[in-house]
Amino acid sequence: MKKMLPWLVSLLLAITLIVIVGLYSWSTLFGDSASGSKDPEKQAQESVKDVSAQPMSADEMIKVTSELNDIKTNIADTEYVVILGLAIQLDSEHAKEEFEKVKSLQIKPIVNRALWSLTPEELSGSDGKDRLVASLINAINPVLADGKVTNIGITNFIMTQI
Repeated sequence: MKKMLPWLVSLLLAITLIVIVGLYSWSTLFGDSASGSKDPEKQAQESVKDVSAQPMSADEMIKVTSELNDIKTNIADTEYVVILGLAIQLDSEHAKEEFEKVKSLQIKPIVNRALWSLTPEELSGSDGKDRLVASLINAINPVLADGKVTNIGITNFIMTQI
């Protein structure tokens, strides 16, 4: 029996390790995580989960909000043109300064790409615009080195057929 004891201990350790690795793999592969979700609304919520909502005065809001006006582009259905204006609220004044520097070079192309992939049906109604805003937050936040986009408001939206 003494000769079998090391083998039994080794066997129990091996089984324990296999079970632990199996449980970890199972939770990693099949666990419900918001960060791995493809739903833009869930990704947007996850990206700003650490940002706390505090009431802001109008002056404070102006200090952290940047406008991106007169975006004119076609959408997935090339018979339609969209004219869009956005008010993009960031989490700090420093983030707004950084945003202003990259607005024309990086942010405007991101907005254009988001619009190019949408059809008129996807953009109609408030749900379609909410999905657009969520996808823009998800696409813009990784570009910013400091700070995050906390809110995007659509200030102007015209979709017309050519």
